[in-house]
Amino acid sequence: MIYLYILVMALVTYLIRMIPLTVFHKKITSPFIQSFLYYVPYACLTAMTIPAVFYATNSVWSAVAGVTVAVILACCRRNLVTVAAGACLAVFVVEQFLV
Repeated sequence: MIYLYILVMALVTYLIRMIPLTVFHKKITSPFIQSFLYYVPYACLTAMTIPAVFYATNSVWSAVAGVTVAVILACCRRNLVTVAAGACLAVFVVEQFLV
């Protein structure tokens, strides 16, 4: 039975990748569709990451502090390591005060 599940998952994954290549032969010229397809990976990544952030800590307040610091550092154009380290530090400090 497990082999059937694996086969179905492989088939679904293959179809998702194959259908756009076989259906769309011309270059997409619509600016709306191009911009939509450009932002899909960012939207999917955000939809998967944000809920996990709030369940990764012991308290929602420390998660909020980490997200806030990360957003502020990202808006200040800091690099990824600085943003991640700042968010981790903010979560650590808030967790220490909550204990």
